[in-house]
Amino acid sequence: MAKQEFLLTGTGGQGLILAAIMLAEAGINAEQNVSQSQSYGPEARGGASRAEVIISNEAIHYPKVEKPDFVLTLSLEAYKKYGLNLNEDAILIVDNSQVTEVKPRSTNFYSLAITNTARTQFGSEQSANVVALGVVASLSRKIPLENVLQAVQQRAPKGTVELNIKALELGWQMGMEAERYSCDN
Repeated sequence: MAKQEFLLTGTGGQGLILAAIMLAEAGINAEQNVSQSQSYGPEARGGASRAEVIISNEAIHYPKVEKPDFVLTLSLEAYKKYGLNLNEDAILIVDNSQVTEVKPRSTNFYSLAITNTARTQFGSEQSANVVALGVVASLSRKIPLENVLQAVQQRAPKGTVELNIKALELGWQMGMEAERYSCDN
């Protein structure tokens, strides 16, 4: 696996830091080198947050994302802060119920109903972070589903493992369908 850099952004309280930790652990489960870090505004809940993950089969010499290959954003504020000046090679994934204004991109763009899907399928938005994790991991095409499932089983809060596995599988399917659809066009 070549090095892949992931930037997961949103609003504090959406669970993206936990999703990034799960993604990093999935990389470890796949016997890759991993670096994971996070930051959020002083308001923590409600302010823009970001979590970074680097997964590589080679040594990681600098632990921060410099040129993301994947950017996920679950809020308009985070998109404006972290997603506007992306390289066209970077894959941008936005939650279309939260990110309503997107700078036009000719390629590598996925607008998905991540939060609405979580709400519809599970009755709340709480699992949107794991749905998003499934989307990102499947689009990366480098991390096997079983490694991500193992990470979710290890990290999901007590009593939510089954729900989070369903959310992961749903997100994985969303990512595969989105990629299939974009390849057909």
